[in-house]
Amino acid sequence: MLVDLITLAEELGLKVVWRPGAKLGGFHAGSKTIRLTPGSSARTTGSVLAHEIGHAVFQDVYTPHGPARARQEARANEWAARHLITPDAYAAAEERRGIHAASLAFELGVTVELVEAYQRLLQRIGDTVYVAPRMGAGLWDHRVQVS
Repeated sequence: MLVDLITLAEELGLKVVWRPGAKLGGFHAGSKTIRLTPGSSARTTGSVLAHEIGHAVFQDVYTPHGPARARQEARANEWAARHLITPDAYAAAEERRGIHAASLAFELGVTVELVEAYQRLLQRIGDTVYVAPRMGAGLWDHRVQVS
């Protein structure tokens, strides 16, 4: 997973650097650089890298404004979750582990924040669960029939 994410970052013209710091990672729009903290678990590193790539994809520029920053963080987490968690893997993990976010995160190899972001993207309507549904007929990323 990590190698694929680093390759994706490079294809997007981003530079990934490893630098110790208080935060697990960060994205600087001006230099198109993603900073990762060495020593984190593979699960954390992959999740943080995908999250920071999400900031780059949306061209987020740091803002100290709380509500705007919260929207940026949620959007980056949802982007990362959609790229690291497949509907089939999520369904299998939920069947084995239940709905406990920490257990699902361990099973899926991502952080709890990404599981929670993925869960925000799910919507059940009748006997169907949709991933990232939008207004309009046929506008969703994935759907699964459930009982």
